[in-house]
Amino acid sequence: MMGGDGQAEHGGAADRDIAVLLAEAADGVRIGAVPYRELVRGGRRRRARRWTLAAAAALVVAGSAGTLASAGGTDGEGRRVVPAATAPATPDSRQVDKPRSTAVARGTDHGEGWTVEALVWAAPRNVPEARAQLKTMRGYALAPAGIHAPSDLVGKGWYYGRLMRDGGLVSTFMNAPVEKEGAPPDGQVADAVTTLAPENPAAADDSRRLVVGRVAPTALEVTCTWDDGTKVKAAPAAPGTGLVGDFEDLVRPVDGSRANWFTCVAPKGEDHRSATVKVTKVAKGS
Repeated sequence: MMGGDGQAEHGGAADRDIAVLLAEAADGVRIGAVPYRELVRGGRRRRARRWTLAAAAALVVAGSAGTLASAGGTDGEGRRVVPAATAPATPDSRQVDKPRSTAVARGTDHGEGWTVEALVWAAPRNVPEARAQLKTMRGYALAPAGIHAPSDLVGKGWYYGRLMRDGGLVSTFMNAPVEKEGAPPDGQVADAVTTLAPENPAAADDSRRLVVGRVAPTALEVTCTWDDGTKVKAAPAAPGTGLVGDFEDLVRPVDGSRANWFTCVAPKGEDHRSATVKVTKVAKGS
């Protein structure tokens, strides 16, 4: 059949057939209410996942920044800082640029207070460290015996013993490099010195009744014997005790030193010019 426009009408029939098929298909589909709650929950879950991922990324960045900071940040003056847990030994931690100081003994003589002080310097590792150390030593009025150039001091620890009276320096009676082993051999005494003479050498009592020296940490008793037969024994101080009251005859540890230092003082009123010193007891097994 032909339509009024001269075209076949079978096109319109085909369209109607398609419409009928679509309607029948639609009838077979159940359309319910929109699942609003499920959609909201799904959206929240997706947002929560996004926030979790973002937070994790932020933690990774913060952790990286913390690692970088701990690996080498700067202090308030812009200097690089290395964390203590991984930092190598520095001149400050090894005390290369300043000595470790210990008051070994103190007392009163001729109405004046006196103190024996030990100064121990760590071994510089190179010429620049040695040069800086020598400069600082000069500030303490110290010069290592036999050292003529900074290179001579490299690899050598050094120690000094000083006698102070009423806060002023009287004498430096020890000036030597630390032994290779860090202390005298077991049972031996090193650097035994008699001192404590009054400041006026012409004084009637020119007694040198104080003896100071160094021993291995195994020494349990040191006996000082003066030329008149007077004997004084020094034993190790109780661990952790400092100087208490007036003088005590003791063997003490010294900061920065493997060797212990001992002091003996003879009674007043005697003319003590010299003394001999022996380690009379050592730790078992040494």
